[in-house]
Amino acid sequence: MTTSPPRTNAHAAVQAEASARTMRAIVQHVYGTADTWSLSEIDHPVIGAGEVLVKVHSAGLDRGTWHLMTGMPYAMRLGLGFHRPKTPVPGLDLAGTVAAIGDDVTRFQVGDAVFGIGKGTFAEFAAVREDKLALKPANLPFGQAAALGVSGSTALRAVTDAGRVEAGMKVLVIGASGGVGSFAVQIASALGAEVTGVCSGAKADFVRSLGAQHVLDYRSDDVTDGSATYDVILDIAGNSSISRLRRALTPRGTLVIVGGEDGGNLTGGMDRQVRALAISPFIGQRIAFVLPKEHHSFLERLTTLVEAGTLVPAVERTYPLNEAATAMEQLVAGQVRGKLVISI
Repeated sequence: MTTSPPRTNAHAAVQAEASARTMRAIVQHVYGTADTWSLSEIDHPVIGAGEVLVKVHSAGLDRGTWHLMTGMPYAMRLGLGFHRPKTPVPGLDLAGTVAAIGDDVTRFQVGDAVFGIGKGTFAEFAAVREDKLALKPANLPFGQAAALGVSGSTALRAVTDAGRVEAGMKVLVIGASGGVGSFAVQIASALGAEVTGVCSGAKADFVRSLGAQHVLDYRSDDVTDGSATYDVILDIAGNSSISRLRRALTPRGTLVIVGGEDGGNLTGGMDRQVRALAISPFIGQRIAFVLPKEHHSFLERLTTLVEAGTLVPAVERTYPLNEAATAMEQLVAGQVRGKLVISI
């Protein structure tokens, strides 16, 4: 079990740094591409009750940050700001050191090494809700820990909670080389499943290294032609129709839809999920969804897997804060194996 570190003079230094009035951060004032991001000097965040001020060492990059950057699909803007982002600093994942705690915070002390999910993490400091943080796995550096939160939690819930994967099952992971997929392959393999990963041919060796017994190239292999069927399909790529995916399921198999990138500018991948809900009561196969849900209980489950050596965040490259836009462009281009991280 991960425990809090002893107090040191370094912790006093963190507190002193946190008392400064300004910090460096990536800032975005309009929706758009990574060109809208700029490195600026802004005021420190102010924490409230139940919040923790984290000195950010590293921040992870994920598709959720891309959606927040572009404001797409448009339905997202109802809660995030219609014309411009309510939170001008992008970034969700982080790993760092607790610099201050707000009222009612009981799980952390100043100096604790933590990781989790917040808002505005592409900055030197971020205010994060206590219930979205956990102590950093003892065997991970900050860079890898920063890659865990969003993608790791999503993969964990997709494999275990939604997919109910067990030993001996045949599992198909579509989008196996990406952030969520790279975690899903490892978790399903650790549970004893026979995992087939779908990715581009150039990333096949990477997916095998994660534990997949079989790898298919989405450019040349039709994974839904019915020649092979699976007990569980995790669709992370989000661009196949439900009818096609069902052809690759066993009669009582489970399809897990993880997000979605297609479906139009208004609602995005939610269109497909609505259709799935409509047909679910009339078929023998099971359709499940993984929607955003952030809580320290998922982070602590990930920590158990990491400290046992079962799960290793695959970080392809780390960028400095002033090159965050370049990192996002690489992610959008689909060139990434696993995760990208921003070093603060």
